[in-house]
Amino acid sequence: MKNIDNSVIQKDTEDFLNVSAVKEDWGGDGRGRMNLSGRSTAISPEYIPRQYQFFDTNTVPEEKGWRIGGMPDDILFGSRRLLTWHDCGASTSRVVLPPQFEAPSGFFTADLEIFILSGAIQIGEWQLNKHCYSFIPAGVKLGDWQVIGNEAVEILWMENGFIKYKNASNNHPNARLDEFIPALDSKLQPWNQTDTVQFEVAKKKYLRRDANGGGVWLLAILPHYDSKYSMIQSYNEEAYGLVGYCDIGNYRFGKDCFGYCPSFVTVPWHRTDDGSLFFVRIDRDLSKLGTVLSYSH
Repeated sequence: MKNIDNSVIQKDTEDFLNVSAVKEDWGGDGRGRMNLSGRSTAISPEYIPRQYQFFDTNTVPEEKGWRIGGMPDDILFGSRRLLTWHDCGASTSRVVLPPQFEAPSGFFTADLEIFILSGAIQIGEWQLNKHCYSFIPAGVKLGDWQVIGNEAVEILWMENGFIKYKNASNNHPNARLDEFIPALDSKLQPWNQTDTVQFEVAKKKYLRRDANGGGVWLLAILPHYDSKYSMIQSYNEEAYGLVGYCDIGNYRFGKDCFGYCPSFVTVPWHRTDDGSLFFVRIDRDLSKLGTVLSYSH
């Protein structure tokens, strides 16, 4: 497995907020900055176009002694399981921070998204508990970090570029404060309809919309769902199983399972008797005609 060393940044410069966006391989201009195109995964160190990859994250080796690059040397180590990554520095990991973890205020040199899988953490004046989400644009100053209670906090940790933490008492002058989502409790968000006919018997909770029209959401697939057909997906997707299961072809996608589906992949039909809940990231507007196509073969 390839290992990204977050302590090594290509160049430590004050114009890091102006790094060019990586264009999406479906033709997008990269405005969404999710950098989901062309990723390698824990089960395929080389990117494979048009091939979906599903795996149980519990089988991915756990990297002990992991620390956010730039954090002081006296900060407690955490651990991570690296799930996907890109040469531009973007990655998605399952991170565990131990009880008594504390870190000083500062900002990141790349956008960071976090989704709490278990436990709780205080970041400045905001507390994030299970199924809370935060989007932290590069350069936005955060308060002190502290894991709450005697339970480790487990986080789906999504870096959108080479990332380093800088101790700071103020925001970077060019930080995109208008995009900052400090603490969103998904349990308080309303359920909405999905954007595609293939998932009419499902509900969506938006957590964030990106500039390309894609975004981050929770997808609840209701019991007795049967898509009947395969689907062609004209976008890049990451998905993490939270509750229940959905059979995708012969693969039972359940709790702690992860899926990476590159653009223009054909995925098998979906079925579930009991229902399921997923955390999903997609880099394209699914309401546009042709982004999801039923395919019988």
